[in-house]
Amino acid sequence: MKFLFISCLFSLSFYNAFSQENPNSSAIQTSMKVKALQEKKAEYHRRTNGECDGYRVKIHFSADRSKANEVKARFISKYSDVPTHDDYQQPNFVVNVGDFKTKLEAYELLKKIQADFPYAFIVKSKVRPTKL
Repeated sequence: MKFLFISCLFSLSFYNAFSQENPNSSAIQTSMKVKALQEKKAEYHRRTNGECDGYRVKIHFSADRSKANEVKARFISKYSDVPTHDDYQQPNFVVNVGDFKTKLEAYELLKKIQADFPYAFIVKSKVRPTKL
């Protein structure tokens, strides 16, 4: 009985010694997983054109195109560092400004421009934030 117990114990320890993975193989597997994730992220950005969910500030919407262009020009003259986006959402011409990842960032711009554009408000949109 003792012999059987000792032989089983020896065979288990012998099995464990040779069944362990090569330490370098786990590092290789990890780097392969990282590379696969990087490729997935790059593919996602190609498909979405780099856009993600975010916020903009809507400063104008009306059915008058010339009024929308006038508001856009007035905004650009005062805040040239903030990107502007004009769009047509039937039946209105819309002027949105900014590309913000968080609502707090959009709120900061809203407070900054509220004296000049009192009817501005924050809207959800697809944005291309400059810093990620």
